[in-house]
Amino acid sequence: MITGRRGALKLLYGGSLSVIAISQAPSAFAQAGPVYKDAAAPIPARVADLLARMTLEEKVEQIRTAWAAKGDMIDGLEFDPARASAAFPNGIGHVTRPSDKRGVPGVSEASGGTAANWRTPKQTVEFINALQRWALKDTRLGIPVLVHEESLHGYMATEATMFPQAIALAGSFDTDLMKRIQSVTAREVRSRGVPLVLSPVVDIVRDPRWGRIEETWGEDPYLTAEMGVAAVEGLQGPGKFEKLRDGKVFATLKHMTGHGQPEAGNNVAPAQLSERELRENFFPPFREIVRRCSVGSVMPSYNEIDGIPSHANTWLLGDILRGEWGFDGIIGSDYGGVHELATLHKVADNLEDAAHQALLAGVDSELPEGRAYATLVDAVNAGRVPVELVNTACARMLTLKFRAGLFENPYGNWELSRRITGNEEARALALEAARKSLCLLTNKNGTLPLDRATMGKVAVIGPNHAIARLGGYSSVPKQRISLIEGLRQVAPDAEFVTAQGVFITTSEDRSQDLIYLADREENLRLIEEAVAVASTADTIILAIGDTEQTSREGFAANHLGDRIDIDIVGEQNELVDALAALGKPLIVAAYNGRPPSWPNVVEKADAILECWYPGQEGGVAVAEAILGDINPGAKLPVTVLRNAGQVPYFYNHKPSARRGYLFDDKTPLFPFGHGLSYSEFAISEPRPSKTRYTRDEAIEVSVDVSNTGSRQGDEVVQLYITRTDLSVTLPVLELKGFERVSLEPGESRRLHFVIEPRQLSIWNRDMEEVNEAGPIALSAGNSSAALKSVNVEVI
Repeated sequence: MITGRRGALKLLYGGSLSVIAISQAPSAFAQAGPVYKDAAAPIPARVADLLARMTLEEKVEQIRTAWAAKGDMIDGLEFDPARASAAFPNGIGHVTRPSDKRGVPGVSEASGGTAANWRTPKQTVEFINALQRWALKDTRLGIPVLVHEESLHGYMATEATMFPQAIALAGSFDTDLMKRIQSVTAREVRSRGVPLVLSPVVDIVRDPRWGRIEETWGEDPYLTAEMGVAAVEGLQGPGKFEKLRDGKVFATLKHMTGHGQPEAGNNVAPAQLSERELRENFFPPFREIVRRCSVGSVMPSYNEIDGIPSHANTWLLGDILRGEWGFDGIIGSDYGGVHELATLHKVADNLEDAAHQALLAGVDSELPEGRAYATLVDAVNAGRVPVELVNTACARMLTLKFRAGLFENPYGNWELSRRITGNEEARALALEAARKSLCLLTNKNGTLPLDRATMGKVAVIGPNHAIARLGGYSSVPKQRISLIEGLRQVAPDAEFVTAQGVFITTSEDRSQDLIYLADREENLRLIEEAVAVASTADTIILAIGDTEQTSREGFAANHLGDRIDIDIVGEQNELVDALAALGKPLIVAAYNGRPPSWPNVVEKADAILECWYPGQEGGVAVAEAILGDINPGAKLPVTVLRNAGQVPYFYNHKPSARRGYLFDDKTPLFPFGHGLSYSEFAISEPRPSKTRYTRDEAIEVSVDVSNTGSRQGDEVVQLYITRTDLSVTLPVLELKGFERVSLEPGESRRLHFVIEPRQLSIWNRDMEEVNEAGPIALSAGNSSAALKSVNVEVI
């Protein structure tokens, strides 16, 4: 599966500018006019001209990055050209997160938490503009600096719009919404002078113990691919292109790959996956996005596959990504991913060897600091590393800068940024996104929606009732609204009483390394207080789940984020039991980044609304859903397990899986695609255009959906296939189409789906991609567990 270093040299011809083109560039470029400064010249010619003028030291700096080293270029928070020239005499290619204060003493290394960790928006623009003026005017060749930011569910910087977390947006099953969200994110980012974001995450996730599940779009490769294409088109603009459009940013696909099914659910752990598993499930989202979009960047994953860490995997990054798929953007490392070849994986002797292996695999930029690539000048001069490897990586980095238009205008625009960042349009979109991301899991006896006229006094209780949960990779938006604030805004005449119920952990600082559960004795006292408050009420709303501490990215041994137990932690179940014993209507608002595997809560609650981390406007959306002002329509993008003993569990399993267990139920708590409504819908069986198709024909299918209830609502119609009688086993179900529709009572609509031949291809026993003849069951419904089927045949 994995080729050696010698075979990896063919990667040198996989980028936008090959080493052959560089070596054949006229030597006269070194004395001629600066072609690279001519905006009308072809980008390959500009790159060749500039590369021919560069020293080795300048080339190496182009593939390095500064994060903590930002401290060497600033005085206080102000960019200092003299300090920058002293620290970076050969320029600097790439700066990490200009919006944060990293490099200033006393600032946490972790991302997020409080505004103290970031520059203000104006300070960010001023820093970037000063940095770029220095790069263009004070360095020998005037090469602008590439800067990047995080934007998982909105620009991770102060005052930017924070949308619902990724797992919540996946549940919307709305690609148009995703595109619009990412377009707003792109313009907020680009207005500050940033042309590259480290987003989206297109990992397939199959382990809810993994703390980063919130960052993903769930377990299905088709849903993830479609959401991924929509996200990249929102960030970059649609289709294939050479030069980045105004108000857009280059996207980065993360993390290639296998990250979402790590050994024992531990972040960074090995992905014990076969090539077939990779090709059938983990590759497709990356491949589809590369096929349809000019995605700017791909980030390798921290983990290893088949004994080879991704940052040194020439088969993964070279043969597959650049070779089979034709990717021609940059490959930027995950933070520390290159030097960890030596320090964590132990496959490199030292940092120089780590740099050599990463360059062979095709990693063009070392984030966040360039520790290993700093060794390359000496290594090349000593003949231990071929200069062609540096040339290739440098050429790709320069190509991206030319494509981004940085040589013409690398600056931010503070006045523009001030007008568009977190404005009313963005806020309205954040509210729409929160509304469309809410998933009604249970609703016994029609408990929801509450009737303002009959609900009486409402007790709003729980550790998440008075805090706006944003999730990981969040900053501090201009405003954020908690559940109790939303309820009081939506129902100003209602009577609400509140109680804490329990605390989950001892602090709310998500950058904190060591996490401790809250004191049990204090929580038991708080439960008694909550019961006393709830006893005076007629209805109980209980906001429980996770915090940004209890499910997060475990990026170091002293900063963990994964869990063995996938139930709610601390004394939350005891709080549920105590409130349920009162016999009053109990509505649970679930705030979390991992699927709600809470069997006790499902048994005791009268209704459960999955809120995920609903973003800055989430408090209003959740209040509206509980009170019936909106009708929840989201679905689960993941299977929800009964307990951790079922891991890994996913709907698209092979036929021989899921035989069952002694003394327990083999079924999930909630199936993939599940989600209820305050209305009722009827979905017809799929109607194919014919019953027999050749292997090169698309299968056209229509499905009718009707709102048979008494109120307007959204339904997500899902189309699956089942293939049998082939040369290899395939999943019992595979999602191949979905559409979210909004229908008035009594309204019907006919939906049309097309399954392309490429969507039917399989990897046969010889690991060849083919479309074999055989029967196909087409299934349609509103979840993976509620389907109607018909049969067709591929001949």
